[in-house]
Amino acid sequence: MFGITGSEDIAMELVILGSGGGPQPGAERGSPAVGIVHDGRLYVVDCGNGVARQVVSAGNRLRDLRGVFITHHHLDHNADYGNLVALAWTAGLVEPVRTFGPPPTVAMTDEYVRLNRVDIEHREALGRPGLRSLFLPSDIEGDGVIFKERGLTVTAARVVHPPLDAYGYRFDTDDHSIVVSGDTAECDEIVHLAEGSDVLVHEAYSPGDLHLLTQGTNASLERLLSHFDGAHTTAEEAGRIAALAGVRTLVLWHLIPRQGVAEHSWIEQASRHFDGEVVVSRDLCKFTV
Repeated sequence: MFGITGSEDIAMELVILGSGGGPQPGAERGSPAVGIVHDGRLYVVDCGNGVARQVVSAGNRLRDLRGVFITHHHLDHNADYGNLVALAWTAGLVEPVRTFGPPPTVAMTDEYVRLNRVDIEHREALGRPGLRSLFLPSDIEGDGVIFKERGLTVTAARVVHPPLDAYGYRFDTDDHSIVVSGDTAECDEIVHLAEGSDVLVHEAYSPGDLHLLTQGTNASLERLLSHFDGAHTTAEEAGRIAALAGVRTLVLWHLIPRQGVAEHSWIEQASRHFDGEVVVSRDLCKFTV
């Protein structure tokens, strides 16, 4: 664990809401989601299944949600996007939530409200504010600053996760920064986004253990290896990215396989190129930055 704070800067709290990767639920690790708390406001990157419960389990209030940042539209990253905002609404949310992601984030928002109109109309009739008015969605069309609020700046950068559009996000205050990679192959874009950051939360898979994903399924190991090689990052590659970017701490996240790989193995792989601090994330672990 680590703590990096400045005397004048408002600290950010980083909480790993879900540390596992892939759409299949697992007992040991939740689906991908990261929370960042700044100045009493909650921002969530990715909304894997169960994210609202994880927010509450981490000791945060759903009604403090102010921003959602979807890295790409795979189920393990967006399945509970609409549910997170809607459940915050049932928990007293009254301020609109800015939401960002690659297209079709805006259209998906409208479809979510339409799909759940029976429940929504009932609650609105009981006096709750209109749910759709609490979503302020935006489709990201390119790199750059997408959000500024109370001394927090969020920058998006397109990364490499074929065949989908995918983005990583950087959260900056005056003195400190946190970067979340989302899903990406090793690429210059994530190195540039993470340059000089305090903490890089980066996806990682262990190539020697991917056979664990085929147990009890009809998945082909050869096909898995081909997909992961072009669209994801090994723990060793994540370490190389951290070294090239000059980050202080690397947090391995979106771990694949979710179970069956020892913590020391993750650290050993990432440390082949990176001599900074390596943390293997677990659900609900917290860091002050």
